[in-house]
Amino acid sequence: MSYFWAFVVGGALCTLAQLVLDLTPPRFTQGHVMVLFVVLGAIAGGLGLYRPLVELAGAGATIPLPGFGFALVEGALKGAGQGLAGILAGGLAATALGLTVAVLGGLLTALLFNPKG
Repeated sequence: MSYFWAFVVGGALCTLAQLVLDLTPPRFTQGHVMVLFVVLGAIAGGLGLYRPLVELAGAGATIPLPGFGFALVEGALKGAGQGLAGILAGGLAATALGLTVAVLGGLLTALLFNPKG
């Protein structure tokens, strides 16, 4: 059942993002949708609303963009006892692997492929 819920929740989050992109004015770009979903995940995580979704769907809730916002808030809350530096370090530590993979993936793609244009 865990695969089922991961598929349903992850698919629903991605479908919702696509609907937001398709149904908003043209000036609302992919970047706007990305930021919106990260912020919504952070807010839901801060309010304690995203944790049950993560427990139900696992990677279906943590891999899409709201999961990144949730991870930032979770890390920041864990580091909050150490002051401002702990808040910043906690958020970065919680998302370090994802950020590293994104940067290295972008670098590898830039080295291997030529843009069309």
